[in-house]
Amino acid sequence: MSESVHAPIAPVQSAVKKAESFSVETEAAIRESMRRCPAKAVEAAIEFRKTGDVRHLPVVIEGIFERFVEPDLRARLAAPESEDLRVIEDLGLDSLTMMEIVMLVEEITGTEIANEELRKLSTIGDIKTFVDCRARGLPPPASATVYDNAALLERMPIQPPFLFLDEARLSSAKATASYRITGQEVFLQGHFKGNPVMPASLMLEALGQLGVWYLLAGLPVEAGKAVGPATIFFASTDGVRCHRVCKPGDVLTLQLKPKRVKAPLAVFEGSIRVGQDKAVTAEEIILTFGLVDAATPAPQS
Repeated sequence: MSESVHAPIAPVQSAVKKAESFSVETEAAIRESMRRCPAKAVEAAIEFRKTGDVRHLPVVIEGIFERFVEPDLRARLAAPESEDLRVIEDLGLDSLTMMEIVMLVEEITGTEIANEELRKLSTIGDIKTFVDCRARGLPPPASATVYDNAALLERMPIQPPFLFLDEARLSSAKATASYRITGQEVFLQGHFKGNPVMPASLMLEALGQLGVWYLLAGLPVEAGKAVGPATIFFASTDGVRCHRVCKPGDVLTLQLKPKRVKAPLAVFEGSIRVGQDKAVTAEEIILTFGLVDAATPAPQS
């Protein structure tokens, strides 16, 4: 059934002018546009438009997504790890539905998300951060950089058959990667006869390897210095929980967030998922590293 046509919501101006431009008609239009969203999201949207307080935006965005996702997935939006939910892979949203969501987010928050910008926003957290920056008049954070297997092989001190990263993605806030268990790994030949299982210790190793990549490719260091590949070692881990066995054919999705980084220690929290299932969580993964003199580019001839 098609939705009724209603008057467009007045565009958001600067935060100072929000209250001045807010009217009874604006509130009515917000309520009409968000009539299928949770009540708390509607009230948050009204407060944001009245006050310009960006603290209301996460509730608005979660509520808009809740309207469009399948009912059995809505509880995931309220979970602590909802920031990392991928809008396509985890929430099952197709491109047309995603455009409906974006249009409603733009209308309610008074921001604009261009198509080329949308392609860089893969998670709920990405969208929240982007809209928050846009509402504050700040430039959005740099998009994540994707590194394929060839890039990893070129710089990683760890190599096959002991490299458990197929590709990686780095942003200022986190690192993610994927690894498909092929079934041809040497260690599977002896790890549970006739029922090969990825060892939990090697899944932690994979998270550690993602930490190595973060230090090599994503860590800003002092001028003239770089993290030395030969200086990075696994120091310790804490708060590890294994929630699911992983077998050949499973694709591991790894995520690592830096908690504290100061030479010579880097402390991360990490997790691994298979599809929507939690496989491994680690409260802390600690690596040691050292700085070396950065290579000087060769002079141009």
